[in-house]
Amino acid sequence: MRYANVAIQSFGHELPPRVVSSADLEAQLGPLYSRLKLAPGRIEMISGVRERRFWEPGTRPSAVSARTARAALQAAGVEPDQVGALLHTSVCRDFLEPATASVVAGALELPREAMVFDISNACLGFLNGLVTVANMIELGQIQAGVVVATEAGEALVDATVADLNARSRNGIDRRKLKPSFASLTIGSGSVAAVLVHASLARPGSARLLGGAFAQATEHNALCRSAPDRGFASGAHPLMETDAEAVLKNGCTLARATWEGFKRELGWTDETPNRIFCHQVGTSHRRALFEALGLEVDEAFPTVEWLGNIGSVSLPLGLALAADDGRLAAGDRLALLGIGSGLNCMMLAAEWT
Repeated sequence: MRYANVAIQSFGHELPPRVVSSADLEAQLGPLYSRLKLAPGRIEMISGVRERRFWEPGTRPSAVSARTARAALQAAGVEPDQVGALLHTSVCRDFLEPATASVVAGALELPREAMVFDISNACLGFLNGLVTVANMIELGQIQAGVVVATEAGEALVDATVADLNARSRNGIDRRKLKPSFASLTIGSGSVAAVLVHASLARPGSARLLGGAFAQATEHNALCRSAPDRGFASGAHPLMETDAEAVLKNGCTLARATWEGFKRELGWTDETPNRIFCHQVGTSHRRALFEALGLEVDEAFPTVEWLGNIGSVSLPLGLALAADDGRLAAGDRLALLGIGSGLNCMMLAAEWT
């Protein structure tokens, strides 16, 4: 997969206002910790997640996505009537139907001719969105497009805490606690990117070069939400994750994808000097970099203070680095995405 005519021109992002520490969550789980004799600090010790951010109650993903998409368009100097496609790519959506993208597009007053739809692929959704819009640009179908995602993890975390406390009264043990642990590392956030035809790109953008993808869907049961209850009243999200198996099989898939990525781009392990990866936990990050033979200090970590923000984690790290002026012309960027399923995509870009 190669691109000759696509650039990521700008980003928009927003961090939620409420900071919730892992210590705060453990205080809510006091009875469970006491019964199982768990030491405080367990969440941060295992995951590296010190804190995460949550939206205010009642916040809809579309409302935040409209703000971050508008900010990205303004930063790119692209008017809404120039947008040929808008894709909403987060796990979290306003509702099952219609597409949350339709609400965002309406708020932005995009042209009638714009293609508007959702893409859902766990934590890999944003990168899938980048490739889909890039393909449209490369084919000459559009000149500019927006990819946006807003994850609202507070509902999952709150439901997990309530579920664990309820199960504690019925005799939960440490073994049964493990599948719910990963849900306590989840955070919230929003990010948007504007892609344009290379002829419209300005300095301070990322030329998209190409990438590779692979799947190992025989492992689709390793991280699953509760069954989709559709429009059922009072439905609450819960997830079960076999974190050890996800780490082991995810690294195996990532190694295979990395080899394909290097062949496709003609890169070596030393080519990228800026690396952005999906942020699950500090141990996962170390294991991934060791599996790929990369230096951990080349990464831009966010999981410690933002938690795992699903599809937002990787692009938000890139957006924050760009805003902080930490990217220079000529930097080679590797975007290493992976999502439950298991699916993996790696993209290459050059900062201009």
